[in-house]
Amino acid sequence: MLKERQSNILNLIISSYTSSGLPVGSKKLMEDGIKASSATIRNDMAVLENLGLIAKEHTSSGRVPTMKGYRFYVDHLLRPSEVPSDELQLIRKSLGADFYEIDDIVKQSAKILSDLTSYTAFSFGPEMKERKLTGFRILPINANQVIAIIVTDNGNVESQVFNLPENVDEEDLERMIRIVNDRMVGEPLMTVYNRLRTEIPMILHKYFQTPQGMLELFERVLDGAFKESVFVSGRMNLLDFGLVKNIQDFKSLYQFFGDVNQVTNLVTLSSEASEHEGKSIDIRIGSELNNRLFQEMSLITATYDVEGHGKGAIALLGPNNMEYSKMFGLVDTFRTELAYKLTGYYCYLDRNSGL
Repeated sequence: MLKERQSNILNLIISSYTSSGLPVGSKKLMEDGIKASSATIRNDMAVLENLGLIAKEHTSSGRVPTMKGYRFYVDHLLRPSEVPSDELQLIRKSLGADFYEIDDIVKQSAKILSDLTSYTAFSFGPEMKERKLTGFRILPINANQVIAIIVTDNGNVESQVFNLPENVDEEDLERMIRIVNDRMVGEPLMTVYNRLRTEIPMILHKYFQTPQGMLELFERVLDGAFKESVFVSGRMNLLDFGLVKNIQDFKSLYQFFGDVNQVTNLVTLSSEASEHEGKSIDIRIGSELNNRLFQEMSLITATYDVEGHGKGAIALLGPNNMEYSKMFGLVDTFRTELAYKLTGYYCYLDRNSGL
């Protein structure tokens, strides 16, 4: 366990280094309020260095934090900063725009976070399992193609163009629409998804000689509705911090951000860890991200709850030497504002849908 002065020294080294990027020496620590002689401070710094919490940078007498030092700081010393009033007003103004779908709000939230921090931001909408099916249509485009549309109670509309399965005509399409709307509208999507694999095949056999084509068509449409709403903003912002060392890493990073599953896994592991520990915000540093590309980066993940509609998450990926207290405070405030906006939007949808 660190002595009080050693904790204060580590705290100041990290605060100074993350704001200036410069190694911190005993003179700077005295200027910042450490009431001890230069020799005493250097002795305390030696203790911190032996513990692996700070390190010398080249031959300079100044010290910089290590990954272990950042971890200790986040776990024991971090105090969130208050979000400046101008940033808070910017967040509220940006989230206060007119939106037509939940995904529009979620997408905008990633952009706001990225713009405010110059980091890479991720935003996930509330969980799909709470959503309900409110409408289903299949409209012919030509003799061989249809556009299938699913509407959910959160305002999202999923539509995809498909080639018609063999032996399916216009009467088959109308019959399928009636079956779905009569038996599934108003049901949670998870229930619909499960019934598609149990009850619906048996029903289709009553009306279609070859029901497999219709079943495959509807399954593909519903799979589209179940895709996680994940938005990434500021993908290449990390280039500005010199964290991408070569062209191959650049390509790998770009491919990573374009892969919904990889992005989801990155953030989900962090959010699940925080929930397991009873926290709403989690910070993972360097090797804790389990990916070579992110060895010099940190991820701050925050979950938010929209009553009656599930949980969502936002996350920031930036350099290890980010200003943790500032970013923690920003993410904490942002998740509250986003949950408030989404709750209000769901209430608006409920009022206008008669639910």
